[in-house]
Amino acid sequence: MPIPKSVARFNRFVTNPLGRLVAGWAPGFAIIRHRGRKSGKTYSTPINIFKVEDRFVIALTYGSNVDWLKNVVAAGGCTIRYRNQEIELADPTFVATSEGMSMMPLTVRAILRTANVTEFVELRKV
Repeated sequence: MPIPKSVARFNRFVTNPLGRLVAGWAPGFAIIRHRGRKSGKTYSTPINIFKVEDRFVIALTYGSNVDWLKNVVAAGGCTIRYRNQEIELADPTFVATSEGMSMMPLTVRAILRTANVTEFVELRKV
C-alpha cells in the first residue's frame, strides 16, 4: 500500500470533509457516492479521477483494500459528482499498472510513480 493507513485516517476526518467542498467541480477530482455493503449507509468520498473517452480511471493511491472500492465492486458501480454533473458508473475493472499509467495525465504519472502507486480501476459511464 503506497500511502500509510495513518495518512488515510487523517484524510478521512480532516482532508475529506474539506475536499468535499471542491471535489465535485474541480478538474481531476470527483465525489464518489457509494452504499456500504454491510451498513447500507450512503457515503460520499472525494477522489482523484480522470475521464478517458467513455470511461473514468482512478489511481488507487491507498491500494485496493479500501472500503469505498469494496463497496463499489460489490454493488457493480456507483455515482460520481464530476464537474457539477451526476454521472452513473458501472463495471469496475482493475487494469494493469502500465495501462493505468498510460491513462493518467503526464504530471500525474510522475507523482504516482514517486508515490509507488501501481493499482488502477476503471469504470464505464452508464
